[in-house]
Amino acid sequence: MTDWFYEQTVMGGAGEGSGVYSKVFLSEIERLQEGGTPFCVATVVDGKGSIPQIVGARAVFTREGLAQGTVGGGRVETKCRDIAKELLERPKGPATAFFRWNLARDVGMTCSGDMTLFFEIWRPELAWTVAIFGAGHVAQKLVRVLAELECRVLCIDTRPEWIARLPKSDKIVPLLVKDYVEGLASLPPGAAVLLMTMGHHSDRPVLEALEKADPPLAFLGVIGSDAKAKILKKELRERGVGQAFLKRIVCPVGDKLGNNTPGEIAIGIVAQLLRVRAGGPKNG
Repeated sequence: MTDWFYEQTVMGGAGEGSGVYSKVFLSEIERLQEGGTPFCVATVVDGKGSIPQIVGARAVFTREGLAQGTVGGGRVETKCRDIAKELLERPKGPATAFFRWNLARDVGMTCSGDMTLFFEIWRPELAWTVAIFGAGHVAQKLVRVLAELECRVLCIDTRPEWIARLPKSDKIVPLLVKDYVEGLASLPPGAAVLLMTMGHHSDRPVLEALEKADPPLAFLGVIGSDAKAKILKKELRERGVGQAFLKRIVCPVGDKLGNNTPGEIAIGIVAQLLRVRAGGPKNG
């Protein structure tokens, strides 16, 4: 992708600005790629009449808003930002989209030109994705620690009030679902999966669905006590879940490093994940 952007952005121009502007734009693209941050590039591909930018102008957006470039500022850029955010928040959404607007009718501007924009969604994958089912107290602490690392975090919950408490970060993807099992559709291959839903009654359906789907996972952990682990595995066994899958479940998850507080539990979980990622044993 970098070569394409170099040809199109540095050699072909990126709207207003000198080559310095274009190189800054390219540097931002590379930064987002290296950090594994999903982003959207909006390009003005056609224009007629009075429009606020030239054909070829580009802007790059993340879920947090405009990162670099411009497609005209003002209402056009606000509309582009909102579209980019919507596209980026669809894990299985389209990779490209065209929009053609009459600026007076569709954007509410005084100029009445027509503008066509091409949106491209890029989702650079980091080597490490952690999917957390449940956005409760421990998850709230956990995502904040993970956001400091080179990883992508999916946090899945059925409760909008807990999803709303998640910090804003390009590395954290909040997913509000009707049922936790729906979240499995968003798992990338090789993800580390952590279950910390409202209890074993809501963990169990996810585990049953995971056994049936059998996606390649780097790790599968469930928060809880030794007593919960026995009850959960007994119920799963009675419901036909195989012993091979049960052996993959790490419960309780996390190294015992301190007190039983959400923050210290979160640090113990991250310590365990880092050890497993480095090729070490699941239990330290």
